[in-house]
Amino acid sequence: MGDLTNSDYYAKNQGNDVSSNHEGGFGVSVMELRDLMELRGSEAVVKIQEEYGDMDGLCQRLKTSPTEGLTGDDLDKRKEVYGENLIPPKKPKTFLQLVWEALQDVTLIILEVAALISLGLSFYQPPGGDSGESCGTAAAGAEDEGEAEAGWIEGAAILLSVVCVVLVTAFNDWSKEKQFRGLQSRIEQEQKFQVVRGAQVIQLPVADIVVGDIAQIKYGDLLPADGVLIQGNDLKIDESSLTGESDHVKKDADKDPMLLSGTHVMEGSGRMLVTAVGVNSQTGIIFTLLGAGEPVEEEKKKEKVKKQDGAAAMEMQPLKSAEGGEMEEKEKKKANISKKEKSVLQGKLTKLAVQIGKAGLVMSAITVIILVLYFAVDNFVLQKRPWLTECTPIYVQYFVKFFIIGVTVLVVAVPEGLPLAVTISLAYSVKKMMKDNNLVRHLDACETMGNATAICSDKTGTLTTNRMTAVACYVGDVHYKEIPDPGALTAKSLDILVNAISLNSAYTTKILPATKEGGLPMQVGNKTECGLLGLVLDLKRDYQPIRNQIPEEKLYKVYTFNSARKSMSTVIKLSDGSFRMYSKGASEIVLKKCTKILNQEGEPRVFRPRDKDEMVKKVIEPMACDGLRTICVAYRDFPGDPEPLWDNENDILNELTAVCVVGIEDPVRPEVPDAIIRCQRAGITVRMVTGDNINTARAIAIKCGIIHPGEDFLCIDGKEFNRRIRNEKGEVEQERMDKVWPKLRVLARSSPTDKHTLVKGIIDSCLTDQRQVVAVTGDGTNDGPALKKADVGFAMGIAGTDVAKEASDIILTDDNFSSIVKAVMWGRNVYDSISKFLQFQLTVNVVAVIVAFTGACITQDSPLKAVQMLWVNLIMDTFASLALATEPPTEALLMRKPYGRNKPLISSTMTKNILGHGIYQLVIIFSLLFVGEQIFDIDSGRHAPLHSPPSEHYTIIFNTFVLMQLFNEINARKIHGERNVFDGIFRNPIFCSIVFGTFAIQIVIVQFGGKPFSCTPLDLEKWGWCTFLGLGELVWGQVIATIPNSKLRFLRGAGQLTKKNEMPGDEDMNEDNEEIDHAERELRRGQVLWFRGLNRIQTQIDVVNTFKSGSSYQGQLRRQSSTTSQNQDSAKSGVRLPPTA
Repeated sequence: MGDLTNSDYYAKNQGNDVSSNHEGGFGVSVMELRDLMELRGSEAVVKIQEEYGDMDGLCQRLKTSPTEGLTGDDLDKRKEVYGENLIPPKKPKTFLQLVWEALQDVTLIILEVAALISLGLSFYQPPGGDSGESCGTAAAGAEDEGEAEAGWIEGAAILLSVVCVVLVTAFNDWSKEKQFRGLQSRIEQEQKFQVVRGAQVIQLPVADIVVGDIAQIKYGDLLPADGVLIQGNDLKIDESSLTGESDHVKKDADKDPMLLSGTHVMEGSGRMLVTAVGVNSQTGIIFTLLGAGEPVEEEKKKEKVKKQDGAAAMEMQPLKSAEGGEMEEKEKKKANISKKEKSVLQGKLTKLAVQIGKAGLVMSAITVIILVLYFAVDNFVLQKRPWLTECTPIYVQYFVKFFIIGVTVLVVAVPEGLPLAVTISLAYSVKKMMKDNNLVRHLDACETMGNATAICSDKTGTLTTNRMTAVACYVGDVHYKEIPDPGALTAKSLDILVNAISLNSAYTTKILPATKEGGLPMQVGNKTECGLLGLVLDLKRDYQPIRNQIPEEKLYKVYTFNSARKSMSTVIKLSDGSFRMYSKGASEIVLKKCTKILNQEGEPRVFRPRDKDEMVKKVIEPMACDGLRTICVAYRDFPGDPEPLWDNENDILNELTAVCVVGIEDPVRPEVPDAIIRCQRAGITVRMVTGDNINTARAIAIKCGIIHPGEDFLCIDGKEFNRRIRNEKGEVEQERMDKVWPKLRVLARSSPTDKHTLVKGIIDSCLTDQRQVVAVTGDGTNDGPALKKADVGFAMGIAGTDVAKEASDIILTDDNFSSIVKAVMWGRNVYDSISKFLQFQLTVNVVAVIVAFTGACITQDSPLKAVQMLWVNLIMDTFASLALATEPPTEALLMRKPYGRNKPLISSTMTKNILGHGIYQLVIIFSLLFVGEQIFDIDSGRHAPLHSPPSEHYTIIFNTFVLMQLFNEINARKIHGERNVFDGIFRNPIFCSIVFGTFAIQIVIVQFGGKPFSCTPLDLEKWGWCTFLGLGELVWGQVIATIPNSKLRFLRGAGQLTKKNEMPGDEDMNEDNEEIDHAERELRRGQVLWFRGLNRIQTQIDVVNTFKSGSSYQGQLRRQSSTTSQNQDSAKSGVRLPPTA
C-alpha cells in the first residue's frame, strides 16, 4: 500500500507537523512512524532493531512504558503532535440544500409552472371595450374591476402553498438527519477499548486513544488504531478488510508485530503499542486519499477499501457502513449467495404506490381532457364563436385553470405521505426502542422484527444472567454438592488447583469488590473464568499474588480458547527448567485427553476409559441435569530437555492429569420465562442454540419454558444434528433439514457453523406457505456468519465482541432476551401504524379524486380548489403520518400471529372501512354540491365564471370535507375492527395536538382565508352543520364495524391489491432482476406522479444510509455509478429510485 501514501501528498497536509515533532519532546516524528507502519513482517522487525534497538527503545522514544503505559499527564500534547483518533466528520446538509432538494419534486415543479402562467395571464386585459362580449363566456365574470384584479391571487396562493410543502418536507428531512446523527454518535460512544495507563487497565472510548498508549487486545476486538505488538499469545488477525486476503495472519512480536486499524482479532490476546491514530493510521490514510472524512470514529472506517480490492473477503462487513454492506450485498447477489431481500413492508408499499400512482395519472389526464373538450365544444361548436387572437390569453387562462385542476387531482391521488409515514414511524420507533435497550443499526430491521416467526437465541448471558458462580465440584475422588471447606482437601491438590485456575485464565479477568453496600462482587472479563476465580476465593485463597509472581509476559506459551479447541492451556517454565501446562475446558472434551486423575492424597492415579464413563454418569450428567456448566481443570508436566514441540498441538494437549471438575451455575434471568411465554403466544418459536452440554441446555430450556415435559420436541447436540441433516457425502440436504427444524427446540454443543446451517436451513425451507423470518442472537466473533444470514441479527451490547456487533442489525444494550420481545412489539407497531395511515390516506384519496373528477366533468370546475386540495394534502400526508405513525405499542400486539410475507397490506377489514367511509363522504359531498344551495338557502356556487368571488356554497363543501377527514382520522386509529376508537387516545399527545391544531387552522382558513383559499366566512349555524356532518363519521364507523366481513366476499379480492406474487427473494435471482426491470419499465412509462414520493424516499434513504453507514465514500462512488447500479442498490433497500435523466 506504499503507493497510497506519497510523501508530497503528506507534506502538503502535515508539513507543519514534521518540523514540530521533535520539538514536541518525543524522539520520533509522525512521518517516521508512518513509514514504519508501511512495513510488514520481518522488514518491520529489522527496521525496529536498526532504528530503535528494540521495542523498549521505541517505547522510550515515545515516552511510555511497555508494562505500565502512559502516566496520562501529556495527553493533550500527544494529540497535538500525533493527531486524534478520529476522522473529521463531513458537514451535514444545510437546511437550504434540503429545501433545494425538496424543490426538485416533479409534481411541485408542474404546479409552480402552471401557477406562474396563471399569474402572468391574470394581468392580461383583452383590447377593446366589447371584449367581454366577443370572447364569450370566457370573460363573463370579469365585468367587475375589483374581481379582475383579484385574478392573480389563485396563482400566488398555489405558489405559497408549494413553499409550505417544501419547507415542511425540508424540515422533516433536517430533523431526521439530526436524529440519525445523534444515534450515530451514540453508537460511536458505545465502542470502548482496554488500555493500560499508570499500570491500571482502564476502558477508554476509542476516540481518546493516543499514540504511545499500551492497548490490550483480545479475541473478538476490532483494532481501533495502528500499533506494534509487544507481547502476544497465539494471536491471529483477519486482515481481509485491508489486504483482501481471507486467511488469518499469525502475529508474533519477533516475526510479524505490525497490527493495523480496522482488522479483527480472530484468536488469542496480547498487548500493543499504539503508533498511529486517526488520519495517520493505515485505514485513515486510505480514507483521506478517498477524500472521505465522515462522522465516523476511527473504528468505523473499516473496509472501505473493498472498492479497490474486489477480492475482499465476503464474510466481513464494514462497521456501521450500510452502504458498504449494500455494495457487498450487490456483489453477493451477483454471486447468488445472499437472498436478504428488501423488507416486506417496503416491497408491499412500493407496489401499492405504483398502482395508486397509475390510477391517479389516468384520472387526472381524463379530467383535463374532459374539461378542455367541454369548453371547446361549448364555445366554438354550440355557440359558434370565432377564435379571436386578442382573446387567446383568456382562453389559455382557462386551459391553465383546467390544467391546474388536473394537477391537483394528481397531487391528491399520489400518496406521497407514504414514505414520510414509513420514515417517521421507523425513526420514532428507533428512538423509543433505545429506551427499551434496542440500539437499531439498520432501520428496516425494526419492521422485519414484527414479522419474525422464529428466534434462535444463545443461552449464556441472553437467557441467563451471565453471572457465573461455582456451586459444586469433584476433587480427590469426592463429589461435593456445594463448595467444600479448604480443610477437606489435601494441600497438594489445593495448590495445583489454585495455580491452575489463577494462571490459566486471561489476566484481564478479575473479581472486584462490590460497588454498592451489600451488592455482589463485580465480575470483569470472561464470566466462566470469573466463576472459577470465585471458587479460588471460596477456598480462602487469593489469585492475585500468584499472578504477580508470574506476570503475563513470563507465561511461556498460551493456547487461547477458541470454538474448535473448546479449551485453554497455559505453559509455564518451572525453576528447575522443566515445564508445566495447565489446561481447562468443557469437561467431556478435557476428560477425553486425561490419562491420570488426582486421588484423595493429591497423588496421580491411572484414569481408565471405563473410569471416564463412570465419571460422566455419576458426576457430569447429574451436574448438567441441574443446569450446571461443567468445567474440567487438568495439568501436565514436560521435561525441560529436550524441549517439546509446542506447535504440535495434538501431542501437547494429551496425557493430562485431571485435577477437578467444577459445576458452574448461571441462573436464568427472572424475566425470561415470562418473555418466552409472550413470544409463544405471539406465534414465535424460540429455539436455544448453545455451546453447552446437552443436559445443561435441556435443564435451562425447561426452566425458561422453551420446552415443556411431555411435548413432542427435539433436543439434540451438534453431532447428532449434523448426522441427521447431511447425506453420505457430508452435504447439507434441505429435505433432511426440513425433517429436523420444525421440532427442534434445543441445539447443544453446537459450533458456529451449526448455528449458521440451522438459520440458513430454516430461511430456505419451503415447508410452510409463508417463508420463515428468523431472528438470531449472538455475542462471539464466530457468530458473525449466522447474524448476517438471519433476517434480523441481535448482538449483545455488553458481552458481544466488536465483530458480532458489526454483523448485527440491532444491538441489545442490556443483553436481555426480554428486550427482543420489545423489539417484536415495536416491529408490529410499525406495520400497524403504516396500515392505520394507509386506511386514512386511501379514504381521502378515493373521495377527493372522485369529487374533483366528477365535479369537474359536471360543473366544469372542481368543488375543491387547488389551494384547498393542497391544504387537504398537507393534513392527510404530513400531519396524519405524524399523528398515526407515533401511536405507542400495546400488549395486544403480541396476542396475534405474525402477518407473514404474503398477507396483503390492506386487509379486508381495512378495505371495508375505506369503502364504507368513502361512500359516506361521497354521499354527503354530492348532496351538498347539487342540492346544498336549497338546503342552506344560499346562492349556488356551480358554473361560476373565471375569477368570480368565492361562494358560501363551496366553502361549506370544503369545510365539511375537511371536518369529515378529521373525525375519520380518529376512526383510523383502529384497523382490526375494534369498536372503541378512543381507546388510549390520551397516551398519544402528538395525535391529540395534531387533531386540535388542524381544527384550529381550519377555522382560521375558513373565516379569514378569503380569496386565496376560495373561502367566505361562515356563521355559527353553518359551522354547526359542518361539524355535525363530520361527527357523523364516528357514528358511521360504528355502523361499518357491525357489518361482518364474511358478508362482503368481494372484499377479499380488493384486499389483494398488493399481493406479493412477484416479490423477489423467495424465487431465484433471475426473477429478482426481472421484477426490478419490470418496475423500472413501469416508472419509465412516465410515472411522473410517483416521483414526488420517490424523491422524498430518496432523500430519506440517503439520510438513512448516512446514518447507517457513517461513510460517504461509497456514497460518492455510487453517485458516479450508472443508473443500473442505482436501481439494483435501491431494490436491496426496498425502494425504486427514479431513473436519472
